[in-house]
Amino acid sequence: MKKNHIRNIAIISHVDHGKTTLLNAMLKQTGVFRINQTVEDRVMDSLDLEKERGITIMAKNTAVDYRGVKINIVDTPGHADFGGEVERSLNMVDGAILLVDASEGPLPQTRFVLKKALGMHLPIILVINKIDRSDARVEEVIIETYDLFIDLGAEDRQIEFPILYTNAKKGISHKKLGDDCDNLEPLLQTIIDYIPAPRGNDEGIPQFLVTNLDYDSYVGQIAVGRLQSGRLEINNSYSLCTKEKTISGVKLTALYTFYGLTKKPVTSVESGDIIALSGVDNVSIGDTISSITEPRALPRLQVDEPTVSMIFYVNNSPFAGNEGKFLTSRHLLERLEKESLRNVSIRIKKLARADAFEVCGRGELQMAVLVETMRREGYEMMVSRAQVITREQKGKTYEPVERLFLDIPEEFVGKITEKLSIRKGRMESLINKGSGRVSMEFLIPSRGLIGFRSQFLTDTKGGGVMNSLLEDYAPWFGSIPQRMTGVLVSDRSGHVTPYASYSMEDRGEMIVEIGTEVYAGMIVGERNRSGDLNVNITKEKKLTNMRASTSDSTIILRPPRILSLDQAIEFIAEDELVEVTPKSIRLRKMELDATKRQMKSRKDD
Repeated sequence: MKKNHIRNIAIISHVDHGKTTLLNAMLKQTGVFRINQTVEDRVMDSLDLEKERGITIMAKNTAVDYRGVKINIVDTPGHADFGGEVERSLNMVDGAILLVDASEGPLPQTRFVLKKALGMHLPIILVINKIDRSDARVEEVIIETYDLFIDLGAEDRQIEFPILYTNAKKGISHKKLGDDCDNLEPLLQTIIDYIPAPRGNDEGIPQFLVTNLDYDSYVGQIAVGRLQSGRLEINNSYSLCTKEKTISGVKLTALYTFYGLTKKPVTSVESGDIIALSGVDNVSIGDTISSITEPRALPRLQVDEPTVSMIFYVNNSPFAGNEGKFLTSRHLLERLEKESLRNVSIRIKKLARADAFEVCGRGELQMAVLVETMRREGYEMMVSRAQVITREQKGKTYEPVERLFLDIPEEFVGKITEKLSIRKGRMESLINKGSGRVSMEFLIPSRGLIGFRSQFLTDTKGGGVMNSLLEDYAPWFGSIPQRMTGVLVSDRSGHVTPYASYSMEDRGEMIVEIGTEVYAGMIVGERNRSGDLNVNITKEKKLTNMRASTSDSTIILRPPRILSLDQAIEFIAEDELVEVTPKSIRLRKMELDATKRQMKSRKDD
C-alpha cells in the first residue's frame, strides 16, 4: 500500500552548488526553527572538517512536515571520493533533487551523482540554483543538463523532469523564472506531487536494511535506514541477518524517527519511513533486521570497489608518543576496523608486519579526511604514498583510468598539457570559452593523478579547477614519473636555525619554520633538482669578535612553504612517509639512517 503521508528524497549535486544551503532554507520555512531563532550557515554540516572544507562528507538525515506530509531528506556528499555515502543514501529514497548552479552548469561530480541516481531508476527534480548570479545562463544550463541525462542513458520518464529555479540563500523558488514567489512552497509542493509515495505493508514480515551507522554515548550504536515492510516495536525481539549468519533474539531498546535536526523517540515505526534504532550489538552496514520467526534478509548494499590504497604504520619516529594518546597497533587497528564498519567503501587489510595495515578507499581526499579525523581524536600514525589498486585479467595487469576535467586560464594550456602527457594523459577535448579560460578533458591513469593536484594549482597560480571521475580499467600504462624533484633531509637532530635555512635558499624551498625541532631523516625542504640531499639544518653561525658587515645582524629569509595534510600526502615519494600526530605533520624518509638509504639506493641501481 502507498504511504501518501511520507516522501523520501535525496539532494544531489556537484560540490558547492548549494545542497546544504537549500536544506537550511527548507528547515527554516517548514517550522523546524522559530522565526526569530538564529541558525548557523550549513547547519547540516555538523562535522568540524565539513565546516572547514565547505563540503559534505557524511550523508545526513533530516525530515520536515509540509501540509501534513512528512518529507524525509538526505543531504549527500558531492565528491566522488565519498561515493559510498552517495550510494547508501540513494538506497533509502524514492526520488532525488538534482541541484545545478545557474552559471557553472552540470560539472563532473554532477555526472557522478546523477549516474548513481539514474542507475537506481529514481525520478529526478531539476533545480537550477543561484539564479541571482550576474553570470547566470539558465537556458544553456538546462540544455546541458538534458544532454547529460541523454548521455547517461536516462529512461524516458526520467528525462521528463520538472524544473524549478531557486535562490537557496534567500529561500526562494519559482516554477517559472521571474514569477513573484518569495518562498520555497513551489519546490515543496513539487516534491509531494512528483516524487512517489513509498510502498509498505505494515502487516508484512519486518525488513529493515541498515544503511548508515551513528553513535550516541547514552544508547550506544545506532543503526539508520528505511523500514521496507512490517512494523518495529520497542522491546520486541527480532533477528539480525548478517553476511555470515542469522542471529535470533536481538531486542530493540530504542526507536527513532527523524524531524528537523533531531531524532524523535517513538515506541513503534511503520514501513516506508526512514528510521533509527539501537540495542543491536555488532550491527554492520548491509545487515537486515527481520522477524524472529521468519527472518528474510534484504539484498546487501553494493558499492563501487576501492581504487587506491595507503599503508598506515604505527609511529616509530624519534618523537613518537610525545603528542598523541593512541599509539599502538591495537589502537590503530581497532579504529580502522570501526571506520570500515560505518563506511562501506573502506577496506582494511592486515599485512605480514604487525605494525602496519593497508587501507583501501576511493581517493586521496577520502584518505586525507580519515587521517585528519583520526589525528583530531588523538591518534599518532605514519601514512605512505597512495597507490592504485590493480586487477589481473587474462594474465595482464589492469589499472584504473580516470576522466579528468580541467578549467584553466588559457595561458597555462601548454604547460598543463605537457605535464599531463608525461603522466600518460591523453587529451579528449579542448574548448576555448572566449573569456580567457579553457575547458579541457583528458583520459589518464589514476596513477598519473597521484601528487598532481598541488602541482596543478602551482602551475595555474591557483586559477585552475580540477575534477576527475573513475572511467574504467585499462592495461598497465608503464612507468609514470611522479615528483621530479628531490628533498632536503636533515642529517641530525636539533632545531632549525636561521643561518642554516639561509644557506639552503639556493638549494631549494624550506617546508619547516625556524625553530622547528627536527630529527635525522626528517624532510625539511624540497630540492630544486632531482636527487635527495642530506643537510645540516641545525648549523649555527660561528661567533667571532668581529662583525664582517652590518648585513650580518639581520638575515632575511623566504617564508617556508608549510604543507597541509592533503598537500603532504600528495607530495611524498614512494620511499617517504607522512608522520601525523594531533599537533604536528612531519615528512620523513622511510629509512631514517642516511647510510642505509645510500646502500639501498646503490643496490636498486
